[in-house]
Amino acid sequence: MRFIHIADVHLGAEPDAGSAYSEERPGELWGTLERVLEICEQERTDLLLIAGDLFHRQPLLRELKEVNYLFSELTHTQVVLIAGNHDHIRKDSHYRTFQWAENVHPLFESRMSCVEFPEFQTCVYGLSYHSREIREPLYDRCSAGGVRRYEILLAHGGDEKHIPIDRKALGKSGFDYIALGHIHKPQVLEKDRIIYAGALESIDQNDTGAHGFVSGEITDRGVRTRWVPFAQREYIHLQVQVDEEDTAGSVRKKICKLKSEYNNKNIFKITLTGVRGEDVVLDAGRMDDVGNILEIVDETRRKYDLERLKRENSGNLIGRFIGEFGEYDEGSLEEQALCEGLEALLNHKGSQI
Repeated sequence: MRFIHIADVHLGAEPDAGSAYSEERPGELWGTLERVLEICEQERTDLLLIAGDLFHRQPLLRELKEVNYLFSELTHTQVVLIAGNHDHIRKDSHYRTFQWAENVHPLFESRMSCVEFPEFQTCVYGLSYHSREIREPLYDRCSAGGVRRYEILLAHGGDEKHIPIDRKALGKSGFDYIALGHIHKPQVLEKDRIIYAGALESIDQNDTGAHGFVSGEITDRGVRTRWVPFAQREYIHLQVQVDEEDTAGSVRKKICKLKSEYNNKNIFKITLTGVRGEDVVLDAGRMDDVGNILEIVDETRRKYDLERLKRENSGNLIGRFIGEFGEYDEGSLEEQALCEGLEALLNHKGSQI
């Protein structure tokens, strides 16, 4: 029996709203799901397992119709899904009354239920969120029922507010495969058997690294899985080293050069580090036109000509402040305190002119 396991698709999310590239992102979430379905069709995958948070919020009726149409076009694959904390089943949720295609099997009860696939000798178990938070360790008490040769658990959670998970209890539950959702970074709790697929696409700047899905096969010899990187974009955090010779233009060039080493569709958070010249102004707000920059953080410190400043301010607070510092090592806390203090004093002095 061959399956694909996805989770945390978050259709309807608007990542990085307001950024120059953000208009494309909601459509990309749908596009990546469609590409997964193309693989299901091409490879005649038996089961598509969706481990919660197919939607980022309560799905609109038109969105359910759209995703249901996409699922209905699959000629071989059966789809099984649960609702997670983001798309939990409220009293007014369209999930409650929507009529799915024949090949779509929602496990929307708040208690464990299952759907059987005799043609694949498989049974899939799962439950859905009916509130944003579930603090009970519901999966600790569940176990395979022995209904079919191959038994799978769809589960969503793993932190204090969202069904805490005991790895040992899960490992003893008897399921051939446990398809996990909620944690956005892919991770393996038990090789080939208990796996977080991770979010299909990154939707937050802290979702760094590759994202994708799990492709697996269950036979009489056991389970074999492989993780497939599939997202259109990644969030990448980069550091750019600045020195005394740099200008705003040269820093921009460094950013562009470093970015060129990565896929141009990726999204970047840039942190500027090191020292900059005393009179250099690094306006991060004017550097985001180099493309797909989510944020530029300036952590540089100014390199002051202390002898000149002390000489020019020998009779005021700035001169006395510099004189209070003796010898110090370059890059030390003492130097950092001196530079930060000087910057505050110089800014104050400038505002008095």
